Amino acid sequence: MEKKRTEISEYGEFGLIQHLTENIKLNNNSSRVGIGDDAAVLEYPEKDILVTNDLLLEGIHFDLTYTPFMHLGYKSAVVNFSDIYAMNGRPKQIIVSIGISKRFCVEDLEEFYGGLQTACEKYGVDLVGGDTSASLTGMLISITCVGEVEKGKAVLRSGAKENDLVCVSGDLGAAYMGLQLLEREKRVFDHAADIDPDFTGKEYLLERQLRPEARKDIVELLARKNIVPTSMIDISDGLSSEMLHICKKSNCGCRIYEDKIPIEYQTAAQAEEMNMNLSTAALNGGEDYELLFTVPLSMHDEISALEGIRVIGHICSKDKGSRLITRDGNEFDLIAQGWKAV
Repeated sequence: MEKKRTEISEYGEFGLIQHLTENIKLNNNSSRVGIGDDAAVLEYPEKDILVTNDLLLEGIHFDLTYTPFMHLGYKSAVVNFSDIYAMNGRPKQIIVSIGISKRFCVEDLEEFYGGLQTACEKYGVDLVGGDTSASLTGMLISITCVGEVEKGKAVLRSGAKENDLVCVSGDLGAAYMGLQLLEREKRVFDHAADIDPDFTGKEYLLERQLRPEARKDIVELLARKNIVPTSMIDISDGLSSEMLHICKKSNCGCRIYEDKIPIEYQTAAQAEEMNMNLSTAALNGGEDYELLFTVPLSMHDEISALEGIRVIGHICSKDKGSRLITRDGNEFDLIAQGWKAV
């Protein structure tokens, strides 16, 4: 059955915005005025306000060959929520702007906004504004997220202290291995379009890459236990890069133990199948959107007892450097492998 295709020109810019947002309702008390005026009106009495922004470019941050529009909308929202949670906050509103070329139709954007709305409903966030524009080079997505945090409880990257424990939520490397799997199947498809990819048993890897989740549950767990991390960051560019961000901002060094890094079975199996170094995937893969944070040494027993959190190292003085301790006891400098201009 041929998919319905409605040209964007049938709506025009303002008609398109109205069509895509007409069913959006506001649920947070801090969202006083949403879509429909020149600007949203937000109110945050007795709270600190957090603001973050992410820019996603087709061909750089996502590939529409294997990324469904619904998943793209969901992921675009969640990666912003993750930044707010990494500050010990709660996301409340997003503003979404997109650049689109004539390749896309109204139905594509309906799916994209469907993913956005699904994420907003799950995390209790209001979509309060945005813009659309023509693009000559594919799809561009810019999302600004606004959140709140109790006065004095925002967690920065700069608060780590010597002897603090380094902790991480969830597991690492799965999103990267999911990306490698998708890229491999894309190359096969490019040469043999009649072959369907077989992802049986690898659903977790694909979900981590295409439809990640922000760790709202971990922030809520820490709050219930009255634990406020001394520093925190979300893992978007890889464990090594994020750990070095904390060390730079906190003017310290660290020791990370390779055998303590949490890795899921499917990740390990895929790395072996593709003859890739598993630790490299976990350290430098990125897009896991787990939380990396530090707590005082005195909390060792308490933090170790929490499900979904692993102690993977400790903070040391700056002069000792930031090092990875391998399984056989060797030490290597942590090296950032984040974004580079192309």
